[in-house]
Amino acid sequence: MDWKAVSPYNPKLDLKDCYLYDTTLRDGEQTPGVCFTGDQKLEIAKKLDELKIKQIEAGFPIVSENERKAIKSITGEGLNAQVLALSRVLKEDIDKAIECDVDGIITFIATSPMHLKYKLHKNLDEVEEMGMKAVEYAKDHGLFVAFSAEDATRTPLEDIIRIHTNAEEHGADRVHIADTLGCATPQAMYHICSELSKHLKKAHIGVHCHNDFGFAVINSIYGLIGGAKAVSTTVNGIGERAGNAAIEEIAMALKVLYDHDMGLNTEILTEISKLVENYSKIKIPENKPLVGEMVFYHESGIHVDAVLENPLTYEPFLPEKIGQKRKIILGKHSGCRAVAHRLQELGLEASRDELWEIVKKTKETREDGTEISDEVFKNIAEKIIK
Repeated sequence: MDWKAVSPYNPKLDLKDCYLYDTTLRDGEQTPGVCFTGDQKLEIAKKLDELKIKQIEAGFPIVSENERKAIKSITGEGLNAQVLALSRVLKEDIDKAIECDVDGIITFIATSPMHLKYKLHKNLDEVEEMGMKAVEYAKDHGLFVAFSAEDATRTPLEDIIRIHTNAEEHGADRVHIADTLGCATPQAMYHICSELSKHLKKAHIGVHCHNDFGFAVINSIYGLIGGAKAVSTTVNGIGERAGNAAIEEIAMALKVLYDHDMGLNTEILTEISKLVENYSKIKIPENKPLVGEMVFYHESGIHVDAVLENPLTYEPFLPEKIGQKRKIILGKHSGCRAVAHRLQELGLEASRDELWEIVKKTKETREDGTEISDEVFKNIAEKIIK
């Protein structure tokens, strides 16, 4: 049996050299109310490294002394992943990042007319000059440099192309299209990335998508289709407002639906999801795609019958591929097959008539408001079985 079941209409993508960089420890921590300790940051970073993520954005060094200590503990761990830090286009920010021994920086400044007028009170020429000086300064210090145009998806395309090609000429290794408000459509992300890619010689395009309209994952994928090489993610999709592109959703969508394996150790996705849930204190919905507690649970009798024959009838892939488990739930919608399966697991034998009676009593008990736990079900069965 294969491990996945996909639509025959799904295209295969040629995404050679594409990779993910994770910002759980930076943008994820900017979720209101979230504050990781240094030890927690280190543990998450080590787990991301075990996941085989290429780059980890470990934090924002200018924020505090404790932030710098936490980042330095990560850079001193000898991870396989490159460790990056965020900085504004200011020398003092870059110097603080250098003190943390990071491999590189992501430096950013807003470029949209809205941000230029109401936040920065500068024109694009001034902003561009600041950005180029920052890129040049960081490259002079031997850093990997990604330049990010904040609010790029509300910036005129000619300005995006102009400032990013200039960043490349000043040494930027990667340039970012940041959908800061999550207000771009997939078609817009594709258009921006495909047009920008025509003007770059060697710098990679990265996409950083927010999830305000639930588009962060598909926008990221359309960015890749348009020519981007890097995708910004967070575990569980945490981040400001509606969050960022969820690493578990991006990784598995590419692997399962688009037949592109990024070489990640996906078997630990559920483990790292629960780790970040615990430390961030942001509860994962039980039906959250892929890593929610109940997404591989089955109750409906019609579904259960098929799943017991072949799980791929009602599962897009085998749950073990991300460290999840399948569970057959007994309740109002359960049929004979599910009940017989559970009886067998409990080592109980019932005649056909007894089985029908157990099914009936199970349905009635659930409709009366009692959840069918193993103990409840066993009591039902033992009272009926002669």
